[in-house]
Amino acid sequence: MIYSKFHRTYSRILVRFLCLFCLGTLSTQATSASKVLILGDSLSAGYGLKQEQGWVHLLQYTYENKKQPIKLINASISGETSGGALRRLDAILKAQQPDFVLIEIGGNDGLRGFPIKALENNLLQLIEKTRNFGAIPAVMTIQIPPNYGPRYSKMFINSFKKVTDQSNTTLLPFFMNDIAIEKKFMQQDGIHPNKEAQPFIRDKMEKEINNWVNSSKS
Repeated sequence: MIYSKFHRTYSRILVRFLCLFCLGTLSTQATSASKVLILGDSLSAGYGLKQEQGWVHLLQYTYENKKQPIKLINASISGETSGGALRRLDAILKAQQPDFVLIEIGGNDGLRGFPIKALENNLLQLIEKTRNFGAIPAVMTIQIPPNYGPRYSKMFINSFKKVTDQSNTTLLPFFMNDIAIEKKFMQQDGIHPNKEAQPFIRDKMEKEINNWVNSSKS
């Protein structure tokens, strides 16, 4: 009788311990995903598309299907400039608590002919704010149409490498490089990618983000 009571008590304690252990393991797994904030403009916000059609949403779906521990947070806004992103960043970092921040910003600065020096300063501040928060930044190269003149266009494109070299920050290639030259992948405005282009952007960005995140952890 005494042995039976002891056995039942021991069994209950063991079951509780196993339940707590499993819950703790699941909780750790749930919180171990790398949170990647996409700080971008209309190219990442999915301008002219439904939210679920954009590359960020498609890539998150891919990560979930592959059970990869990466959570994308899309803080992109159509029409965003480097100055606008800089004003928003503190609040976004506090609210979202990301581990990584991808800065896909600058296109609207270029399209509006903003001074290159101002763009560079804003990008450097975005990088600094990200690092001060404790997250790891990366910057995407952005290109603009050639009709702004060769001098301005060259200075604009070079500014991204200049900033990332100066700050020792990862520089990612522009995901529109092979897409913008294909009319079938562009909306009528000739600037924004259409629905058909989004899976190609997703595949490109899966590779780039995976390499960036994994290399940063090693």
